[in-house]
Amino acid sequence: QVQLVESGGGLVQPGGSLRLSCVASGISATINVMGWYRQAPGKQREPVAAMASGGRTTYADSVKGRSTISRDNTKNTVYLQMNSLKPEDTAVYYCAVGGGIWPNAYWGRGTQVTVSS
Repeated sequence: QVQLVESGGGLVQPGGSLRLSCVASGISATINVMGWYRQAPGKQREPVAAMASGGRTTYADSVKGRSTISRDNTKNTVYLQMNSLKPEDTAVYYCAVGGGIWPNAYWGRGTQVTVSS
């Protein structure tokens, strides 16, 4: 059974930073693409960043230049370093794995990120 567990969310002031982590278990082969999505209250879930096993990265325009995705294939773990956070970054952040540019085969339960003073 595939499980994705996110951690690292919390309350941060505008301009601050957070590092999200997601550990995938129950997957025997190297995961093709690992990524992050977010869903703000009243809005649809949207892709944030994704990284393929070979190192290719994709970012949403809204976070480009402020966020860095990385992964440790030996630990089936993906990270999202977010800097210069804004109130509009407030959302539940979900980890996902799969194929393609934006993975969506398996999902985590999410971690809340709140940017507020």
